[in-house]
Amino acid sequence: MNEPLAERIRPKSLEEYISQQHLVGAKGALTNHIQNGLIPSLILWGPPGTGKTTLANIIAQESGRPFYSLSAINSGVKDVRDIIEKAKTGGGLFTQRNPILFIDEIHRFSKSQQDSLLGAVEKGWVTLIGATTENPSFEVIPALLSRCQIYILNAFDKDDLIALLHRAIEKDPYISKKNVTLEETQALLQLSGGDARKLLNIFELVVNSQNDGVNITNDLVLSKVQKNMVRYDKTGEQHYDIISAFIKSIRGSDPNGAVYWLARMIEGGEDVKFIARRLLILASEDIGNANPTALILANNAFQAVSVIGHPESRIILSQCAVYLANSAKSNASYMAINKAQQLVKNTGDLSVPLHLRNAPTKLMKDLNYGKEYKYSHDYDQNFVEQEFLPDEIKNSTFYQPGNNPRENQFREVLKKRWKSKYDY
Repeated sequence: MNEPLAERIRPKSLEEYISQQHLVGAKGALTNHIQNGLIPSLILWGPPGTGKTTLANIIAQESGRPFYSLSAINSGVKDVRDIIEKAKTGGGLFTQRNPILFIDEIHRFSKSQQDSLLGAVEKGWVTLIGATTENPSFEVIPALLSRCQIYILNAFDKDDLIALLHRAIEKDPYISKKNVTLEETQALLQLSGGDARKLLNIFELVVNSQNDGVNITNDLVLSKVQKNMVRYDKTGEQHYDIISAFIKSIRGSDPNGAVYWLARMIEGGEDVKFIARRLLILASEDIGNANPTALILANNAFQAVSVIGHPESRIILSQCAVYLANSAKSNASYMAINKAQQLVKNTGDLSVPLHLRNAPTKLMKDLNYGKEYKYSHDYDQNFVEQEFLPDEIKNSTFYQPGNNPRENQFREVLKKRWKSKYDY
């Protein structure tokens, strides 16, 4: 049977769709849109094998829309324009019957290719559904992003993956004839990395290697799969495992580990912009104000590799990785915004204190907008103590300086200024 198992048991309806309950569950963000047939243009962002293509097909099926599909790998502007012309001549303008145009790996479209979609999306000739494994903020042009909703798909959890295996055993005509027993699943789950397609491909490989009466054990899976593992899978488990090892080596201040894992990615053909983006994030998340220059260097590295490419970009990435690994570390700013966001979620939209509000009109002044605000530059050393948080959360602290020379200076300044509020 030539058709892969993942394709043979692909869900055809929401009832069959496993995982992503935050999107398509009873209270999912997309559930009402799908049931009502009123689908906005959207981008599905998530790791490989999380059901992006399947969900796009189900959306079209459930909403009764005509469905066109393109892959950004082998499609160009002409293909996009041909489909748009079909949509325009097919009627249904501004109705729930507008065709859906699904573009897989939309991040691979160039700026001009993405530009060709703008008019059709803006005028409602098509409803765009794009699928991407990369951050849309970096890979999708702002004009197209502003016309689309972003929905994030998560890697499958353990229960979802096991449910997929049972579905394959029960529903697939070929697998069901093999009398498969799932004695152990740990190896299957670990090798899949939350990628449903990879899980089913591995499962099918193991089952096909055995005669009828297949008893799935960890040893059996490892013995069959390890012989077939690729050296570096840019879209699969190794992609995420190696970038994780790379980031953790830098966070752990080991330039040797950082350069080794960088070399693994370069030799495997990894996208240099993907590597540079992760360095840019790390420079703020793990180094922050312990060494603000790290963010500047990482940003310059990102800009440089964007215009240079292989093979010279490896030198720039190596320089940046070594610098970041040797830099002082602090996650204080990262932790501060996490704490602040959690408090916002817990307390809701608290009112801005009156003394902090702008008062451009007489009415606002009469309502005490801006009253008793103290202008910092009118005071000694351009500072005067006053409350900048809503009354309900006053005296809250989010930023705790890290233990490094630069932030130790921050700590001393804050202790000196905020004697009645901060106790560092």
